[in-house]
Amino acid sequence: MERMIELMLCTILLWGVWGGGAVDVKAGSWQLVVSNGGVSAMHMTTTHKDTVVMFDRTDYGASQLRLDSGRCRDDNNDLALKHDCWAHSIEYNIASNGVRPLMVMTDTWCSSGSFAANGDLVSTGGYNDGGKAVRYFVPCSNSACDWDESQSAKLADNRWYATNQILPDNRIIVVGGRRAFSYEFVPKKSGEGYYKLPFLTQTNVKDVENNLYPFLHLSSDGNLFVFANKDSILLDYKNNRVVKTFPTLSGGARSYPSSGSSAMLPLVASDGFKRVEILVCGGAPDNGFTSANAGNFLTAIQSCGRIVITDSNPGWAMENMPAPRVMGDMLILPTGEILIINGAQSGTAGWELGRNPALAPFLYRPNSSPGDRFSTLAATTIPRMYHSSANVLPDGRIFVGGSNPHVGYVLSGTTYPTELRLEAYSPYYLDRAYQIYRPTIAGLSSSSVNYGKTITVQFTVSNYTPQNIGFHLYAPSFTTHSFSMNQRLLILASSAPKSVRGTYYAVVTAPPNSVIAPAGYYILFVVNNGIPSVGKWVHVS
Repeated sequence: MERMIELMLCTILLWGVWGGGAVDVKAGSWQLVVSNGGVSAMHMTTTHKDTVVMFDRTDYGASQLRLDSGRCRDDNNDLALKHDCWAHSIEYNIASNGVRPLMVMTDTWCSSGSFAANGDLVSTGGYNDGGKAVRYFVPCSNSACDWDESQSAKLADNRWYATNQILPDNRIIVVGGRRAFSYEFVPKKSGEGYYKLPFLTQTNVKDVENNLYPFLHLSSDGNLFVFANKDSILLDYKNNRVVKTFPTLSGGARSYPSSGSSAMLPLVASDGFKRVEILVCGGAPDNGFTSANAGNFLTAIQSCGRIVITDSNPGWAMENMPAPRVMGDMLILPTGEILIINGAQSGTAGWELGRNPALAPFLYRPNSSPGDRFSTLAATTIPRMYHSSANVLPDGRIFVGGSNPHVGYVLSGTTYPTELRLEAYSPYYLDRAYQIYRPTIAGLSSSSVNYGKTITVQFTVSNYTPQNIGFHLYAPSFTTHSFSMNQRLLILASSAPKSVRGTYYAVVTAPPNSVIAPAGYYILFVVNNGIPSVGKWVHVS
């Protein structure tokens, strides 16, 4: 009888996901994984060593976690502690559920980041003595790695509130920042500086800006989609020319400090990965920032815009989220669905400028019919306001941290204290009812693959549905200030799996080139009837 009830529940829930109905709000769950991480997670990324690196800013003053081995940071430029023995960065180990302190030297406040092709984390810019800094973190599995700022490379312009994107040539482009209407590359060619980008001047609003942390997406033609404020262009960054201008997105400002979010929908092998569609959701009204500073916290934007940037005559298709949201983080799930998590329902980004926390995530299913794409999921009890972040983990959970709307650590006596707790949100596909559909990757013929080549994936699964099997390749994000930089998901081509003594074998074809998938570490998921496996790291080059 219990088994029959479980199967009935599974059927009902599956109909909700794939039959067009709303996902059950009871699906999914929250877990407190670390009660005090010591450092507020303003910036967050997942490494190929199954760790999560987080950091805030160096001049917050004392954090809640001391540096180890008697280490201290001496910096005469620091605005809070010139002799600082407190950590401002941490590494979380997924397997051990442990946190250890890391030592960052220059100020990472509102910086940006990306992974290099070899899997090294590259952090760029920030505030104060960090404005032109380039930092490196080489992930490890033995707790011996830490930040390295010894290399002489520096940025050509101060990059505070900029955005990064890894490119097909393995370099990283860094775009924008406060009073930085330009872009540049890491590493640089000999004698190279920065390149002016008038689009950033045009989208800048005096005393408000609303074009910081621009949304960047690498398109299938190798050009860069750049969205700032409410406008967007396609940039040929090699020749510093705009090759396409897109219509204005209605509804209000979308980028920082209005702080909506954006994601590129999955690229699919069935069309040669050519079609590129961008989703932008939430934000704040044009005057939201000035109003919030005057004590009037306007309702956030509820609308989303969706545009196929590879169309000959692209336009925005509009739809509404279940509720307004500002400062939300938008993540691509292993299924190809979009999760919108964290944030508030009114106000904007900025010190003390957000109100009415958005506790319940939204699920967006791109392939459902308009008007039936959104579902409201189970809510957290912890407000994640300004300076929150989130990342996808290889096991399919969403790691969530941060929230600090204060100029320093304020742990009590305020509406939204500095948040040091770390949570994991388990989406619906991790519910018990779906486990009979969840594959397990038993092995890969190789942990690395060259463009256009194949690897063999071995997997097991209890309830196999041949017509609904997929192989999804996910590039993990660097998430900060409501934008998950560099993330992308590709739905790969494969042979029909063959069964040998209960194990399935499929030959999976890697992306064709570095334009479609810049070189680096990706997480490979086997997806059966919409339910993803635990992912395996694969290096693509």
